[in-house]
Amino acid sequence: MAKAIHTMVRVLDLDRSIEFYSKAFGLEVADHFDFDGFALVYLRNAENDFEIELTLNKGRAEPYAHADGYGHLAVCVDDLDAEHGRLRDLGLAPLDIKEFHREGALMARFFFLQDPDGYKIEVLQRHGRYQ
Repeated sequence: MAKAIHTMVRVLDLDRSIEFYSKAFGLEVADHFDFDGFALVYLRNAENDFEIELTLNKGRAEPYAHADGYGHLAVCVDDLDAEHGRLRDLGLAPLDIKEFHREGALMARFFFLQDPDGYKIEVLQRHGRYQ
């Protein structure tokens, strides 16, 4: 069986992206590989071994187009309200908390924010299938 190990996003400024993911989610650099035309940085935290791979294509100045197929990365937290407030206080501009209900029961509480390159990140309250 396959194991999911990372997801990759292309970024324009490694330092800015590393700082965002560290402040927002406690992700730290696990590895950094520098090549002639690009660099790869792998971020993770103690919660698990799934990583975000930041890819910097050297010399690129214009933002990447996310097209209409990109969705989002999702993380879950123990206290959604506290996390929303913490991210807001850091100036990271989380959107309002929303709720989904299905058949009269709470399915999910969540909010979105964007990283410095415009990638959407969904932050969910640990609940039900979102553990």
